[in-house]
Amino acid sequence: MSTEVMRDASVVVARDEQGLVALLSADFPNHGGEFLFLPGGRREYGEDPLECARRELREEAGVTAERWHPLGAFAITLGSTARVHLFEAHDLTLGAQELTETEEDFKLTWWPMDDAVQAAREGRFLLPAGPLALFLADHPTSENQANTR
Repeated sequence: MSTEVMRDASVVVARDEQGLVALLSADFPNHGGEFLFLPGGRREYGEDPLECARRELREEAGVTAERWHPLGAFAITLGSTARVHLFEAHDLTLGAQELTETEEDFKLTWWPMDDAVQAAREGRFLLPAGPLALFLADHPTSENQANTR
């Protein structure tokens, strides 16, 4: 088992007032081409999961949000204590992406939720957190709807 300390991460389903979802895409040649993903990434030291989600959404999508719903969290691997925290964001304000050098090819598009969920079912996402967050956001519970920040 690796001694590397893995940091928690956050992933965001950002939905605009028409119900469209912010999706990013990029080419991952080592994995066979272009894949979709949701805004998200690893927590910076001292950040809580929501702060991470807010930062990643702003940086990768250029979006800020007024309302947030936690969707849950899960372990990244069995051999790590790191978790991925899933959020849904509403009441969005659009701005410019703040991409780093490694993110400069990220393309932002807005998809109907049904199409985003279908893309997840078709295997068009490289990592599992995006599809899980989409499935959870597409089937809200009264508890998730009550936990707005």
